Amino acid sequence: MSVSLLLAIGGLTAVGLYLITARSLSRIILGFSLLGHASVLALLASGGAPGGAPIAGTSDEAIANPVPQALALTAIVISFGLTLFLLALAGRQQALTGDDLVEDDLEDRRIAALDHDDERTDGEAAGTTASSTATSSGEAGAATSSGEEAST
Repeated sequence: MSVSLLLAIGGLTAVGLYLITARSLSRIILGFSLLGHASVLALLASGGAPGGAPIAGTSDEAIANPVPQALALTAIVISFGLTLFLLALAGRQQALTGDDLVEDDLEDRRIAALDHDDERTDGEAAGTTASSTATSSGEAGAATSSGEEAST
């Protein structure tokens, strides 16, 4: 495998990952496309040196490995399907909002804020919760020992 092929695979992967982290759907589509090309190049490079055709009795040289070629074709089909899905998503986003920026979901922000508030209150009230639990369990034990049902 040549160094230039490794650099091409690494460059396509790096630029693809950088573009995927953008907030613009057009950049995300380009990033996934570059990652698809990098995966096809990596699969073809993993096939090793070219060999002869896998037909019995034609030559004495080593036959080519067909598995990386089949995986590369599968990667092409998956990349094409993902690109079409993202283009449909971008078209829908353009029709609804007029731009291709991915915005934060307000419901996700609300849930994250509630979770952050719960963590903060759990940390502050950890000492008071332990003492109130011990008190209420002691009261429940006293109530059940006297024959009455404990209420929770």
